[in-house]
Amino acid sequence: MDLTRLRVLAAVAREGSVTGAARALHYAQPSVSHHLARLEAEVGVPLVVRHGRGVRLTEAGLLLARRAEEILGRVGAAREEVEALAGLAAGRVRLAAFPSALATLVPEVVARLGRAHPGLDVGLVEAEPPEALAALRRGAVEVALVFEHDRSPADVEGLVAVPVLVEELHLVTARAQGPGPGSGVPGVEPGVAASLERLADADWIAGCERCRADLVARCERAGFSPRVAFETDDYVAVQALVAAGAGVSVLPGLALRAHRHAGVEVRRLPGAERRVLAVTYGERPPPGARAVVAGLRSAGAALPGG
Repeated sequence: MDLTRLRVLAAVAREGSVTGAARALHYAQPSVSHHLARLEAEVGVPLVVRHGRGVRLTEAGLLLARRAEEILGRVGAAREEVEALAGLAAGRVRLAAFPSALATLVPEVVARLGRAHPGLDVGLVEAEPPEALAALRRGAVEVALVFEHDRSPADVEGLVAVPVLVEELHLVTARAQGPGPGSGVPGVEPGVAASLERLADADWIAGCERCRADLVARCERAGFSPRVAFETDDYVAVQALVAAGAGVSVLPGLALRAHRHAGVEVRRLPGAERRVLAVTYGERPPPGARAVVAGLRSAGAALPGG
């Protein structure tokens, strides 16, 4: 199958129309239609059908469009690797990472790579795990730094995931005001491991979709369904809300390392953790990607508990 035609199909899937694909690819609209027709002839099944004034991908078209994104990403990675090995390019690698990792693990890795490989250009993209993995599959980045919980593993099918760090999860409650010990939350004592069942009646502040699912699962295992009062994946906002008495929350170690509000108490949740992974294409990703993954693993190992 011709790569140009696969690129056209992927663009139609992303943009939702032939007109949008033509605009994104800077092609004439008849050229897009021609490439789609030729691709259908190559595969022997209809890939698009007319739908109103536009087109809709068939089941086969949707399947091939997903594979096209992966194929194009792999071709781009292979081209960059050959160019790097042949000395035709100074080297560029793009890394997608979630916010707390960008604020903790990534800066030192970028600085070290800059010193060790001055010709390597590292581009950074902030993205939650699903978006980071989608960017990796379509070739927009070469490395995706993601996290996963037991109940919501990262979708790394067809990719290579390298462990970087295991983060402990922590219960975050308001710090007591005034003299004497306490956390500001009934049933919670400072300086000891947290116990979720003692907070069955508390309001909760949940994070991203995957973090919320993990929180709900943990609370249900403790015998109750959490009453979620607020939702935000901004770990700074979470801690500010907790400090103000709006609720309690669970945050991972990197989020607390990136920012620690003076008005919160933090207690480890025994046995609760999430895993941080560096994800690439294939066993032999481009040299720049390999250097970034090695740097992330070193940075993760250097953290307490890494």
